[in-house]
Amino acid sequence: MSKEQVIAAIRRRNRSVSEDYLIHFDEQTLSNYLQRLTSLSGRRGRNSRWVRQTTDRSVVTRPYR
Repeated sequence: MSKEQVIAAIRRRNRSVSEDYLIHFDEQTLSNYLQRLTSLSGRRGRNSRWVRQTTDRSVVTRPYR
């Protein structure tokens, strides 16, 4: 999918996000976000799974001073 197609697909699932905001992200980030939105719209429950991408940080901290 092209970047424009990914943005359109995201906006169909998340109507509150603007195209002007999404245009600043690269294609891989947008594709990951679309995949996450798609998984959220699927079945929920005990068998529902989501795997965090290895490039995403799970905990963000500030430096100790």
